[in-house]
Amino acid sequence: MENISHPPMEQLQDLEYCIDSNPPWVETILLAFQNYILMLGTSVMIPSLLVPLMGGTDADKVRVIQTLLFVSGINTLLQALFGTRLPTVVGGSFAYVIPILYIIRDSSLQRIPDQHERFLQTMRAIQGALIIASSLQIILGYSQLWGIFTRFFSPLGMAPVIGLVGLGLFERGFPAVGNCVEIGIPMLLMLIGLSQYLKHYRPFRDFPIFERFPVLICVTVIWIYSLILTAGGAYNHRPTKTQDSCRTDRANLISSAPWFKFPYPLQWGAPTFDAGHSVSMMAAVWVSVIESTGAYKAASRLAIATPPPAYVLSRGIGWQGIGVLLDGLFGTGTGSTVSVENVGLLGLTRVGSRRVVQISAGFMIFFSTLGKFGAVFASIPFPIFAALYCVLFGLVASVGISFLQFTNMNSMRNLIITGLSLFLGISVPQYFNDTLVSSGHAPVNTRAGWFNGFLNTIFLSPPTVGLIVSVFLDNTLEVEKSKKDRGMPWWVKFRTFRGDNRNEEFYTLPFNLNRFFPPT
Repeated sequence: MENISHPPMEQLQDLEYCIDSNPPWVETILLAFQNYILMLGTSVMIPSLLVPLMGGTDADKVRVIQTLLFVSGINTLLQALFGTRLPTVVGGSFAYVIPILYIIRDSSLQRIPDQHERFLQTMRAIQGALIIASSLQIILGYSQLWGIFTRFFSPLGMAPVIGLVGLGLFERGFPAVGNCVEIGIPMLLMLIGLSQYLKHYRPFRDFPIFERFPVLICVTVIWIYSLILTAGGAYNHRPTKTQDSCRTDRANLISSAPWFKFPYPLQWGAPTFDAGHSVSMMAAVWVSVIESTGAYKAASRLAIATPPPAYVLSRGIGWQGIGVLLDGLFGTGTGSTVSVENVGLLGLTRVGSRRVVQISAGFMIFFSTLGKFGAVFASIPFPIFAALYCVLFGLVASVGISFLQFTNMNSMRNLIITGLSLFLGISVPQYFNDTLVSSGHAPVNTRAGWFNGFLNTIFLSPPTVGLIVSVFLDNTLEVEKSKKDRGMPWWVKFRTFRGDNRNEEFYTLPFNLNRFFPPT
C-alpha cells in the first residue's frame, strides 16, 4: 500500500518557472506573444457577435476589437502589478452577453431608424450600465466583503466551482472545432502531439521548444494551411456557416482596420444611464466575480503559489471592478474577467512567470493601436482557437478536481456534494441555453426585462450554479462533524495573509506599497 500512495501536495512540483522566477528574455518575449495570440479568440468573437446586432459596420467592429484589446492590456497590467499579482490575463467576458443582448433589444433603441446612430446609442447605454455595475465589484473588493464571504469556502466546495470554470466552456471547444473539421481536427491533434508526445524532443540545444511554444507553432502551421485552403478555393461553394468558420478572409478585419488608431475614453460619446440596464448588468458582475475567483485559485496552483488569501482575492476583485469601469469609459462593448484559456496555458507550458503576462499586456496595447497589424493576427479562423480551448479548458477543470485530494472522497456526504454540484452546474445552464435557442428567450421571461436579464445571466453560468449548490450544501450538511473531511485543516491557514509565510513572497505589492496598504 505504501508503494502506491500519493500524499496531497500543496504546490505542483513539475513546473519550471513560478511567479517570481523568469525565463531568459528572448523566451519571455515569445511566451508573452503566445499569450497575446491565445486571448485574441475571445477578443474578436465577442465584438463579432454583438456589434452587428447593435447596427455597427465592419469598421465599427474593428474599432471595438481594438478598444477591447487596449483596455485588456491595461487591466492585465493593473491586475499583475496591484491586484492578485498572479500571472493572469484579463480580457473580455461572455458573462456580460445576456445583459448586453437585453440592452440591444430595448424597444427605445430598436426604434432608431439610422443604423449607425442606433449603434452609437446602444454602445452608450452599454457603457452606462457597465460604469454603474462596476461599483458593485469595487465595493465587494475594497470593502473586503468578498474576502469575508470566502470564509465559507473549503477545498470540497471550491473543487466543483474551479472545475466548472473549465468544463462550463465546453460549447466553445469541440462544437466550434466541428464547424470546420479540416482545420480544427489537425490543430487539436498537432497540439496534443507536440505538447505531450514530443515535449521531451529538443532539436535546439536541449531547449524544450515543443513544450514551451506549442500554441505559436501549431497556430502558425495550421493558419498557413487554412490560408492555402482559402486561396485554393476549397470553400468557394460551401455553406455560409462553413465559410464564416473556415475562411481567413471572411471577417473583413484587415480591410476595415485603420493603420493607426488610439482608443480613448468616451470615444463613442457620453454614456447614458438606465436603472433596468444597470441592474441586469450587475448579474454579470456577480458571475464575473465567481468565475474569476475560481480562475485565480487555478492560476495560483499552476504558478506554484499558495492559494490566494481572502485579502488578496478582495484586492483582485476590487481592481477587476476598476477594469470594468475602464471598459465602460472606453466603450469595449463588454465587461472583463480572467481569461481561462491563458490560465490553462500556464500548465501547458509549465511557465507561471508574472513577467510573461506583464509583457503580453504590452503586446495587447501595442497591436491595438496599430490597426492593420493587429487585424492580421485577429483574422485567424476561430476553429483554431477552439482546438486550443479543448486542451486548455480541460486542464483548468482538472486543476479544480485536484483540490479534492485534500478532502475525504470516501465520505458519502462529500461524494453527493461534489457530484450534485458538477451535474447541476452543467445541466441547469444547458437547460437555460436550450430554452433560449429554441424559443428565443430564456426560461425567466416576465414583463420586467431587467429581472429576466438578471436571473438568466446567473443561471447561464456553470461556475455560479456550481458555487450556489456546493457552498450551500457544504455549509449546511453535518458541518462540524465533517471539518476534516472537507479539507479545512489544510485550507484554514490560507485564509489570512499572515497564515502562511510564503504569501509574502507571492502577493506582496511592488514598490514597497505594503507600507501604505498593509494586508488585513
